[in-house]
Amino acid sequence: MVSTSPTKEVANSDGKWIEEDTSRRAKWWYSTFHSVTAMIGAGVLSLPYAMAYLGWGPGTLVLAISWCMTLNTMWQMIQLHECVPGTRFDRYIDLGRHAFGPKLGPWIVLPQQLIVQVGCDIVYMVTGGKCLKKFMEMACTNCTQLKQSYWILIFGGIHFFLSQLPNFNSVAGVSLAAAVMSLSYSTIAWVGCLARGQIDNVSYAYKKTSSADYMFRVFNALGQISFAFAGHAVALEIQATIPSTPERPSKEPMWKGALGAYFINAICYFPVALIGYWAFGQDVDDNVLMNLKKPAWLIASANLMVVIHVIGSYQVYAMPVFALLERMMVKKMNFSPGIALRLIARSSYVAFTLFVGVTFPFFGDLLGFFGGFGFAPTSYFLPSIMWLVIKKPKRFSAKWIINWSCIFVGVFIMLASTIGGFRNIIADASTYSFYT
Repeated sequence: MVSTSPTKEVANSDGKWIEEDTSRRAKWWYSTFHSVTAMIGAGVLSLPYAMAYLGWGPGTLVLAISWCMTLNTMWQMIQLHECVPGTRFDRYIDLGRHAFGPKLGPWIVLPQQLIVQVGCDIVYMVTGGKCLKKFMEMACTNCTQLKQSYWILIFGGIHFFLSQLPNFNSVAGVSLAAAVMSLSYSTIAWVGCLARGQIDNVSYAYKKTSSADYMFRVFNALGQISFAFAGHAVALEIQATIPSTPERPSKEPMWKGALGAYFINAICYFPVALIGYWAFGQDVDDNVLMNLKKPAWLIASANLMVVIHVIGSYQVYAMPVFALLERMMVKKMNFSPGIALRLIARSSYVAFTLFVGVTFPFFGDLLGFFGGFGFAPTSYFLPSIMWLVIKKPKRFSAKWIINWSCIFVGVFIMLASTIGGFRNIIADASTYSFYT
């Protein structure tokens, strides 16, 4: 019997501590549903709301450009995973060290990646709690209604148990269920909007507000769209689970899986954004499911699907953070690898994201703020910068121009949406009653 283990030496740019699972047995379709779970989530339901501030032309253009740009940067990440023969950069920070140096690399990459991962988990806490509340209100109209904060706490409680699963391979089933749910509720969202039709006196005019306020809301809308393309922060960690040989490097099945994920992304994002905006115009909610009332059973099911999906999404984004925390506690605090370490580190992280989610549940503004501050760099322009540094394409060649274009557009989105999201959080906090 011929051995199927990789024939080349697999070296990592940073040592792994003893408990980490080094097996690489994932199939290409694992990368599809992991990527779908990472990308499609809270962001898809806010796309019609972003369209309400951007309008038909600019909104559609920004969405299409974002899809193309992030597909290009995803391809770059996949190619750079094994850009040094015999070495696999299993984490974003490893590739950052190679591109920018061992001292500067972590300071450039790690903060952005953590903002994405922790930011996603906080937003998913809010999303899960809100959709769980909506589901129960529709499924049991005679039940005593609980505060939204309680539903977020209930949703967070699930993750104290799921967070004890050791690695990516162990959450594959959860991730697959989440990917199926994302496609299902996205379809329900746009089909529901289409079946309902346009609301009376639907208006596609720009929202009436002051010029300054509108500018900030547009900035926030850009962040909401960038939030919808957030899978790059865990792309290398996903690719690290795929076996690689000189004859069949991991970039081949990973790219195949990424293409599948982006196809699913397109058939979810564009119909939801365009049909949702068509149906409700400027009156669309920051979660389009909240606009749909009938049929009640279908909308209740969609909200439950969102809950199942963000359970999986939370775990996909949390896994790299868990590994980082545990590695740090072993090296810096002399913890012994084992169940006690996992219980303390992971439960503390879940508790932190739960507390922030309960305290600051400004769903739309959180999407814009985190979308600009974290997702725009990791998805739009950091891969392009690293490609320029490592591959050094010829000046003014097509690849050189494309990468610099991605950098300029990405930096603008980062600055604009961060400012817009932060300003809107401050504005909305003044009218929000905490822990309701």
